[in-house]
Amino acid sequence: MLKGKCNLVVFGILAGIVAVILAVMGNPGNMAICVACFVRDIAGAAYLHTAPVVQYMRPEIIGIVVGAFIISLITKEHRSTAGSSPMIRFVLGFVTMIGALMFLGCPLRMIIRMSAGDVNAYIALIGFAGGIATGAFFLKKGFSLGRAYDSKPADGVVLPVILVILFLLSITTTLFAASTEGPGSMHAPILVSLIGGIVFGIAAQRSRMCFAGGIRDTILMKDATLLIPIGVLFVVMLIYNIVGGNFHFSMAGQPIAHTEVLWNILGMYIVGLAACLAGGCPLRQLILAGSGSADSAISVVGMLLGAGFAHNFKLASSADGSTPAGRIAVVASIVILFIIALVNIRRNKA
Repeated sequence: MLKGKCNLVVFGILAGIVAVILAVMGNPGNMAICVACFVRDIAGAAYLHTAPVVQYMRPEIIGIVVGAFIISLITKEHRSTAGSSPMIRFVLGFVTMIGALMFLGCPLRMIIRMSAGDVNAYIALIGFAGGIATGAFFLKKGFSLGRAYDSKPADGVVLPVILVILFLLSITTTLFAASTEGPGSMHAPILVSLIGGIVFGIAAQRSRMCFAGGIRDTILMKDATLLIPIGVLFVVMLIYNIVGGNFHFSMAGQPIAHTEVLWNILGMYIVGLAACLAGGCPLRQLILAGSGSADSAISVVGMLLGAGFAHNFKLASSADGSTPAGRIAVVASIVILFIIALVNIRRNKA
């Protein structure tokens, strides 16, 4: 047990070092590596939305999936599975992005923002934990999306292969859009981003890193083991921000963030509840997809299309705050999640 926890610390340090390197090498402030933001940028690069400041084929996302794929093959953990309510998982991925883009970040960026002193992220943590607690309640009541079944080996490699092809096209052609200003224009060198993503994916796969899973297990089983690598990642980033003079404990003036308390809380409430119902946070969905889960791959596709939808219909927030349409979408997303939770409660037959 001690050896296992030491390994989690090591992987947490490794993930933290990757985040620091990406931040130093040019990724946006208080972001370093954010699944939701970077999936949104990829959606923009592929013209799924046309917001000019958030378009870039982020190598980190491709690297995370490829890293999980490689290490799962090496450790013989790669297993092609499918069939666990794929369309519902698509919807869960879709609404996850509605919530994440209301807050302006996934749980990973929330932790990174917290390490830089962003009070808005600490406030959003309340919503995220509340969403997971709600999901845990439904799990105890019998919520289930059903089991996944072994599928053809090709099912488990489709997403990694597609992402690799997109990456190669992005560096050899001009097919994809690329921002010339704003967050999309801020990025580390391509090779650094790709290698960083691969290493991060390996660390996350080996440590079973999941921001929702750590809180869920703490609530349901009083087991905080999965929080260890996340806590270590936070500490590494905290040290970096303090030493580098990037730590500013405040609400206002934080990079790519807004100060609307209610909507930060509700946005991350959606992410927490959706992650609990789907069996993993956005990062975990990437890792599972790389490890062979076609169901998680469908969730990732839902996230990609959700990001495009959010920007096309002005649902995503900006540093100026949320939009009226975004607020309506957040409320609608919460209703959708409760419907999904209620109709998938499986009661034991007498």
